Parts: sequence; C-alpha cells; structure tokens
Amino acid sequence: RSVWKRMRETSRIPIFRALKVFFDLLCHSFAWTYDGVAAVVSLGRWKGWVYSVIPFLNGPRILELGYGPGHLQLQLLARHLDVYGLDESPQMGQQARHRLAAASFSPHLARGKAEALPYPSGQFNDVVATFPSEYIARPETLAEIYRVLQPDGRLVILLAAWITDKSTRERIAAWLFRITGQVPTSDAVFEKALEPLAAAHFAAALNWTEVDSSRLLVITAIKTESIR
Repeated sequence: RSVWKRMRETSRIPIFRALKVFFDLLCHSFAWTYDGVAAVVSLGRWKGWVYSVIPFLNGPRILELGYGPGHLQLQLLARHLDVYGLDESPQMGQQARHRLAAASFSPHLARGKAEALPYPSGQFNDVVATFPSEYIARPETLAEIYRVLQPDGRLVILLAAWITDKSTRERIAAWLFRITGQVPTSDAVFEKALEPLAAAHFAAALNWTEVDSSRLLVITAIKTESIR
C-alpha cells in the first residue's frame, strides 16, 4: 500500500478521525496555536525540518502549497526569490501576511485548493509542500502542479521526519509522530509513494537528509514531457 493510501485508511479509525479533526482545527480556528504545538511535538525542530527543503529548490519562481504560518515563505523571500503561496485556511493566510509584512515583504499569497491552482500554465520553476496531507497525491492536484511548472520544473515534497536522538523525550516525540501517521515505517511504502507521481508524468526520487538529530525524507519530482 502507498503512504497516501495508508493516510486515507487510517482516517477511518476513530483515534485517527479525532486526530484529523484536531489537525483541521489547528490549521483553522486554532491556527494561532500552530507554531507552539509544532514546536512541542517536534521538540523545537519543526522550523529546521521545514527549511530543509531549501537546498532542493532551484527557483527563481517558487510556489509553496500549504504555506501555513509563512516561515518558509519568509526564508525564501529573504533569499530574493520570487515566491508565491497557496493555502486553504484564511487563518493561516492572516498569520503569514502579518509575518511577512513585519519583515517588510509584500507577499504573493492566495487562498484556494491545490486541485484548482489560480496561476497560468508554466509559471513556476518549483512547487514545494512540507508535510502535506494526502491531497498532494490526488491526480487532480498533480495535474495542476504539472500544468503550472515550466519544462523540467521540480516538485519538492517534505514527506516525513524521524527524531533520531535516544533520550526519553525524543522517544516520546517519535512515538507521537508514529501514532499520528506522520512517519510511515516501511521502505516499500516510500517507494510506492512515487507511483502517483510517475503516473502524472514526473520523474521522482527519494532523498534522505539529516537535520538537527533528525532524519528527513524529501521527494523530488521533475516534470517530464507527456502528451496532454
């Protein structure tokens, strides 16, 4: 089974349904708590994990899907890149706009869903998403990402994180990530995660990176030629 299918299946189990409701609230009504919760469950590593995608991005024009509080947006703008963002949550949009405006940046943020991107075809060099839910593997989403990427453009997905420290606190944090379905445990599952990308005419690969006593899995997928 693919990681994307596992995410759909676990959503039917009562504890995972409850967790899904919690995460939905965290991105909407309780968006103001997002940074604090993310810092606690990752033992302060969350931002470093998110920033780990930066070396995989070519730019200069980048679209971030699910930009959340805007931390990656801020880092990319500080590197003088042409950055856009799309998020379904108006609460996250408000947070990100305030954060970027406080740093004297004029953001290009939009509200919407990845299945219907409000951008012209061939506009971006890169599309990036960090810890996305299963929406990222839907055929409609991948078709839209393919459309807005330039030839040989790249999709970058930060899929999962492992805390590799062995202290009690780190073991508890790793357990939390496992029970919430954030960390698949089978190498075969990771390989199957590439299948929807191949079907959508991307040449995809798994990339492993070490950041702050953590092991991260990043998928890179290059747009290839296809008949459409």
